[in-house]
Amino acid sequence: MSQQHSTLQHPRIARRTAIQAGAIGLLGLGMDQVSALQAAVGAAASGGKSVIYIFLSGGLAQHDSFDMKPDAPDEVRGDFKPIATATPGLQICEHLPLLAQRSRHWAVCRSMTHNSNEHSQGHHIMLTGRTEMPRGFSPDRAQDSDWPCIAAIANAATEPRNNLPPAAVLPERLVHYSGRVIPGQFAGMMGEHRNPWFIEAAPYHTTSYGAFPQFQFDHQDRGNEDKRAFKAPSLELPHGLTNPRFENRIALVNQLAQQRRELEHSAETQNFNRFRQGAISLLTDERVHHALDVTNADEGTQERYGKNAFGWSLLMARRLVAAGVNLVQVNLGNDEAWDTHGNAFPHLKDNLFPPTDRAVSALLDDLSENGMLDDTFIVMAGEFGRTPKITLLPQHYKLPGRDHWGAVQSVWFAGGGVQGGQVIGASDKIGAYPADSPQKPENLAATIYSALGIPATAAWYDQLDRPHHIYHGEPIRGLA
Repeated sequence: MSQQHSTLQHPRIARRTAIQAGAIGLLGLGMDQVSALQAAVGAAASGGKSVIYIFLSGGLAQHDSFDMKPDAPDEVRGDFKPIATATPGLQICEHLPLLAQRSRHWAVCRSMTHNSNEHSQGHHIMLTGRTEMPRGFSPDRAQDSDWPCIAAIANAATEPRNNLPPAAVLPERLVHYSGRVIPGQFAGMMGEHRNPWFIEAAPYHTTSYGAFPQFQFDHQDRGNEDKRAFKAPSLELPHGLTNPRFENRIALVNQLAQQRRELEHSAETQNFNRFRQGAISLLTDERVHHALDVTNADEGTQERYGKNAFGWSLLMARRLVAAGVNLVQVNLGNDEAWDTHGNAFPHLKDNLFPPTDRAVSALLDDLSENGMLDDTFIVMAGEFGRTPKITLLPQHYKLPGRDHWGAVQSVWFAGGGVQGGQVIGASDKIGAYPADSPQKPENLAATIYSALGIPATAAWYDQLDRPHHIYHGEPIRGLA
């Protein structure tokens, strides 16, 4: 334990970290990621697989996707029909035909369960892998007392492969339409310096959801215009940023439009000038440019993934993994895009399933063709499932949908040694509760940590030198 203690204790600034901290301001990616890159924690893991965590904010309806109940009553079954996959006996929704063809690559767990039907709690649970709420939890804001998210754990406990941070989140942080930032997606009690690298490529919009520009929609069809553009951050040095400016830390902060307010605190005992060359080398690294500049990818690649926010996000994730990022969380849709209380079936059929089916299938194809699939573990989940019975809220929606349901959801897995074409666990006959092999979010987090190569005994240390276990469950059995 002594070696682990020395590597995951109170952070000190190292050369690689300061290079990254300097570069991130130039990348124009915001303040939280600066703190992440300033955490000079050593590695608790190396040689693990890469992970892509696809998060479907709002909650995917299990009955209408990967756990259909064609023999259930009408009020449970829904509008969609199941289709056969390439795996005999395995059926999924008719509106996921590309994934159905690729079932040899993926498995589904139909028995993930937790106890919350509330969005913010559900986000916190599924993004941190902790069912119990932390003391003083607030659904209205992120707090320093929140549990650390899975991405933050990966950021702190895995070995950086190069000058890129170990963990990234894209294309946006999750912000409610009211403007409140959703808890559970940050480092919380680990400290801001361990936040993952947030790549802000999708501008915030209050009431428009989905894969803009092709598949944007409004849950309540309020007719609000959405003119957002998916844009990768610029990687160019500001004009006139000369060597003397690098040597003067305060001038550098001012030059970068105050994007690195926390650099002063975290690097107060260091001379920034010794990291100047590393910052420039990161900015000029062609791998970084290539990974983020997805809207200028060749036409064939963009068509395969989809020329929309979902396709570009998963293409960026694949490129970042190839460039050396250990974990990439991809938020497929802004906050609550999958919150299908009403108008559920047309919105799933026309706006959510088509870009998801195409982009995830293209990701599988790319990783397989490039020999990366066995070394890249992919997870797709939301904060909860949806109610077994279809409901109608006529004051808000013209057509029916399903409400929040934490008791059971389907979680999709691929790559990283996953044995494709199989089902882990089962829900009951109406998709309401686990009927076999119930799995908790702690098991999901442990599965991700295990794929990353983080030891089961690993711990991180807070500023008072207190240890905190990383694992709070066991990896899901039967996936490999």
